[in-house]
Amino acid sequence: MNGYSRIAGFPGAGGPLEIEVYSVSQVTDFVARLLQADTRLADVWVSGEISNFTHHSSGHMYLTLKDNASRLRAVMFQGANRGLRFRPESGMRVFAHGYVGVYRSGGEYQLYIDFMEPAGLGALFLAFQQLKAKLEAQGLFDPALKRSLPRFPKCIAVATSPTGAAIRDIITVARRRWPAVHIVVIPTLVQGDGAPASIVAAIERANAASGAEGIVDIDALIVGRGGGSAEELWAFNDETVARAIRSSRIPVVSAVGHETDFTIADFAADVRAATPSAAAELVVPDMGVYLRQLDTLQTRLARSVRRLLDQRKQRMDELGRWLTQRIQVKLRTSRDRVQRLSGVLSALDPEAVLGRGYAICRGPDGSILKDSQDVQTGDAVRVKLGRGAIGCEVREREVVEG
Repeated sequence: MNGYSRIAGFPGAGGPLEIEVYSVSQVTDFVARLLQADTRLADVWVSGEISNFTHHSSGHMYLTLKDNASRLRAVMFQGANRGLRFRPESGMRVFAHGYVGVYRSGGEYQLYIDFMEPAGLGALFLAFQQLKAKLEAQGLFDPALKRSLPRFPKCIAVATSPTGAAIRDIITVARRRWPAVHIVVIPTLVQGDGAPASIVAAIERANAASGAEGIVDIDALIVGRGGGSAEELWAFNDETVARAIRSSRIPVVSAVGHETDFTIADFAADVRAATPSAAAELVVPDMGVYLRQLDTLQTRLARSVRRLLDQRKQRMDELGRWLTQRIQVKLRTSRDRVQRLSGVLSALDPEAVLGRGYAICRGPDGSILKDSQDVQTGDAVRVKLGRGAIGCEVREREVVEG
């Protein structure tokens, strides 16, 4: 131990002695480390009778385990005791699993329990733990082997007792959630000596029937039963059942007992359901959810279409205004050009000068006279004035040479 104090002055045979003195906390920490270093105490099973049992308002359980010769303080925290399938009481014999450690504030060693079973079920639980360890070591529970359930199953099979509450719950929930799903019930023994063989046969029958002539593919297989005692659920802790589940070509959902019940079938299955009703909820989609999603999508689509139409309308209005403006500009430009050209034409129009006192004289053939030589004396000519015209006779003419 480190951190001790040295004190001198105590008498001894050879004079004053120097001694090492430790604090209470140092001794307690040293003992705690010793216990932690012992692998046997880090994973230990203890059998004994419960005494001084207290279920604290915090949720933690405090108790003492005793036998004829000794007592051992123990605690089971709320997180661990929440899954207990029985109510511990003083005087009850139990098997408890956990580790031995030191409660530093009290300076006492105690058992920290993470699992506890009544002693009457000890043999069954030991068999359960041994089989679980064996199959887990063989990779039977490997998460990589787990298969996903189909999203929209057309046909599901249920291997359970045809007269139990489990099948009624599954059918009721499945029909309510997805009325179109086809359910195949495979009658199965779920307890007793013949139950394991019956469950295995049901799993094999479902796989043989799936895809056979006249039978649609089975998308998922629910195997299970309602709640019961450990002995009644024991058929689902059978090794042959676990191997049949793992060998199934159809994804298997284990639905055995209640939420706190765990069986070997749960670990071997692709999916574990807390109850038969929960299994139906896991396997069969909820039509109501999808209908609501469709309504939501329809509303979003309608809103998007309206928004798109409004945007297109706004764009058309903008294009219409732009086109109108362009037409107006073009018209103004064209009108101005026409006016300019009209002014030019007016300036070039020979009749336009008539208003200023000029006249246009046409010969007998109607052609405009430009030279006096184009007519003879006595010819009839017509003179167009700014307003009106007059007929004249050529009395004389003046010829300009060159």
